[in-house]
Amino acid sequence: MKIIILNGSPRKKNNTAKMLRSAKEGAESKGYEVEYFDLYDLNFTGCRSCLACKLKDGRRNHCFWKDDLSPIIDKIFESDALIIGSPIYQGHITSQIQALMERVHFVTLSYDDYHNYNDKKINVGVILTMNAPKDVYEKLYAEKIKNDLGLLHNLNGEMKIIGAFDTLQVNDYSKYNMASFNEEHKKEVNANQFPFDLKNAFEFGASILKV
Repeated sequence: MKIIILNGSPRKKNNTAKMLRSAKEGAESKGYEVEYFDLYDLNFTGCRSCLACKLKDGRRNHCFWKDDLSPIIDKIFESDALIIGSPIYQGHITSQIQALMERVHFVTLSYDDYHNYNDKKINVGVILTMNAPKDVYEKLYAEKIKNDLGLLHNLNGEMKIIGAFDTLQVNDYSKYNMASFNEEHKKEVNANQFPFDLKNAFEFGASILKV
């Protein structure tokens, strides 16, 4: 069983990456084959509307654009589950995740009758990290983000979303114009809650094929 993990954060060692690495360990504990990629290391854009994926004799579920993302898209459609991680910026998932979803969705979309070319079930796990507390996320962001992630319905699997909230963004807040945040509180949450978030991510990765 194969799982693809994609980090949609520009930070490769911070909260989102830590959660994804923990999910990776969880998946590997079950014997799953896992590949992990940092999207910010790749050179790609959103859909270029070249329409090569709509050619009558073209390959389905495949993006023909020659960039770093196209081979990753092939890997997604060869996998059994996809786990993506994103911090929340201004109430949105990162543009890298949005571009990924555009590409993954469009290659499966028939322009004859709008049916889905993909007939495989690929479960989707989403890990979100954010500076906002959980109640703010649930009130202001959760439904909108869930709707945005609906672009991945073409993978036909179950989707589950987990999050880490009220996260620590920097180690020394005094160096930044971030006076609206309480450094002591942030560090307390990081010390007391984030270890449980990492454990949750581990279990998330271990159970991703069962969501």
